[in-house]
Amino acid sequence: MSWVFLRDLLSGVNKYSTSIGRIWLAIVFIFRLLVYVVVAEHVWKDEQKEFECNIRQPGCENVCFDHFFPISHIRLWALQLIMVSTPSLLVALHVAYRENREKRHKQKIYKNPGSMDGGLLCTYLISLICKTGFEIGFLVLFYKLYGGFNVPRLVKCDMKPCPNTVDCYISKPTEKKVFLYFALVTSCLCVVLNVSELSYLIFKYTIKCFLKRYDKEVPTLKR
Repeated sequence: MSWVFLRDLLSGVNKYSTSIGRIWLAIVFIFRLLVYVVVAEHVWKDEQKEFECNIRQPGCENVCFDHFFPISHIRLWALQLIMVSTPSLLVALHVAYRENREKRHKQKIYKNPGSMDGGLLCTYLISLICKTGFEIGFLVLFYKLYGGFNVPRLVKCDMKPCPNTVDCYISKPTEKKVFLYFALVTSCLCVVLNVSELSYLIFKYTIKCFLKRYDKEVPTLKR
């Protein structure tokens, strides 16, 4: 899978982000996207072939694998990366809209098309809320699908066409567990960063609006 488009998208949004947003971007690039491409894909590469049950009943292994792994960990992680990154596209599209509007009217409408104010601020806040929602949603989905954040060595399966309860063994469970915990920690860290940035922006612009209102009221009181 090519991640070039996602990388270019996040790089383009980087210049409109706050300091906290840039930290989030660094974590997504280095500790999530890079780790996924370089290492994680290889750990889960042949997981179905390496999933073995102690019986050779035709179809038994496939059914058991599908029962315990309805969605591959690595594919769900990839979907999570895409979903939590694409809300940033809203910010890039809003800035592009501002720039096109200035070109169309052939005049300077905004002090800076990429400045964080007005409608662009609302778009940025919405993107933060969406990213946080996706992160939490996928954490819940991971937990529900796999019954917790764990990769057992042995699972017992009694699904048809298995003739009885059979023992199935998952390949490299410790290695997979390490990467699963790594994904969990980085996801939680991104949630904390998104909530921190959201709180910071709301606080900052609340104070800014209060000071503007105060500056308008002071001259009126002096009169």
